[in-house]
Amino acid sequence: MSDERIEKIKSAVEAADHIPTGKKTELLDALSKIKPGIAQVSQTHADHAQNIAKLVEASAQEAARKEKRPEHLKKLLQELKQSVERFEASHPELTASVAEFSTVLSALGI
Repeated sequence: MSDERIEKIKSAVEAADHIPTGKKTELLDALSKIKPGIAQVSQTHADHAQNIAKLVEASAQEAARKEKRPEHLKKLLQELKQSVERFEASHPELTASVAEFSTVLSALGI
């Protein structure tokens, strides 16, 4: 996941005034744990890593929207979970960090 993409996601989360400060911190922390996992996967499965990165970005952007679309976020999180499941055995850290990220987004009540 590129630094540019990470900064874009961070900016969207930080600008979302409807997300409580504590939840923003949790979300940004979870996001920072995903980056190294995606970097590892990209060494052997570049297309899959790119897809995971896009889903992380899309779900974070969706959570940062003021207009709530819970079904869309739920769909994105499901796609993200499915994308990562195939790497559970070989990259458990990525799977765990994506699960944490998804849990934080789900807990926002969107």
